[in-house]
Amino acid sequence: MTQKTLKVAQVLSGAEKGGAENFFVRLVKGLEGQEGYQQKAFIRDHKARVDDLSNAGVEVEGFSFGGKLDFLGRYKYRKALNAFHPDIVLTYMNRASGYTPSGDYILVNRLGHYYNLKYYKHSDYWIGISKGICQHLIDGGMPKERVFHIPNFADETEVSPLPRDSFDTPTDKPLILAAGRLHTNKGFDTLLKSLVNVPDATLWLAGAGPEDESLKQLAASLGVINRVRFLGWRTDVTALMRTTDVFVCPSRHEGLGSIVMESWAHKCPIIATKSQGPGEVIDHEVTGILTEIDDVEELTGAINRVLGSEELRHQLVTQAYEGYQKGYSQEYIVSEYIRLFNHLRDIHSAK
Repeated sequence: MTQKTLKVAQVLSGAEKGGAENFFVRLVKGLEGQEGYQQKAFIRDHKARVDDLSNAGVEVEGFSFGGKLDFLGRYKYRKALNAFHPDIVLTYMNRASGYTPSGDYILVNRLGHYYNLKYYKHSDYWIGISKGICQHLIDGGMPKERVFHIPNFADETEVSPLPRDSFDTPTDKPLILAAGRLHTNKGFDTLLKSLVNVPDATLWLAGAGPEDESLKQLAASLGVINRVRFLGWRTDVTALMRTTDVFVCPSRHEGLGSIVMESWAHKCPIIATKSQGPGEVIDHEVTGILTEIDDVEELTGAINRVLGSEELRHQLVTQAYEGYQKGYSQEYIVSEYIRLFNHLRDIHSAK
């Protein structure tokens, strides 16, 4: 007997810009057109994201996803969700998960960080993008057999390097890249302190956030402001990776660090701290170099070591790319989601 089409609602109430939001778009696009699968995206009505998904053939509808007093918005979303008659509803992050009640469907919450679990306890199943997040869910009372581990994949779009002299950068000196929200959790202050003893290197720092001004002041006080390019929010981080000599992720807290997968996929050697996600997925000395959190001296030594050895850089990117293809590529991760969706449907069909 032919099995009916599996209908999945993808629900995101995210910011206009952000790494988690970017991955949502990549995953939904990757799932679109899979055999026996139909999806609809229910998202906050940011026009650019709505248009992006629509142009990729995804059925998408925008909603306000406002605060506690947004009764009308909540009603419109839930009415549209029920009208779609999904078999599975997959929600991302706090707001979407809290907005979505249990219903005549299988409710799955996907966590990309160590969130407060009060928004997730009403769900049927949970996906953690790292083993650490899965353990966080289990420690929080979610049944182990209902928690699944599926990592992220990178933006695999082929890109060309930028000219090496972009942003008034010297072409004959080492070039370092760091990227992410300019927030204390990201540890960019530690990286700036390390830069003091990385002679001649230029740092491209791509990102925006509340620490922007304080990081500029710190760079000035350290005497490295002339070697730092504050690039603001960028949508071409993978092209930046193709241009630079090493990517540094100095985070104090990092759920998975999808940026790690992007460095692997685009063959840029990575140095990262032993924060939750990178410390879990990076095989030290094989797919990257790991340092202790907030250890300026150790980070400085790692950067100088990688910049000083073309052989080490080649070794790291080759091994990381092989590992990415085996367990983190778009093809692999999309197949894992489809496998899980079918597994959950089979469980509930048998009841």
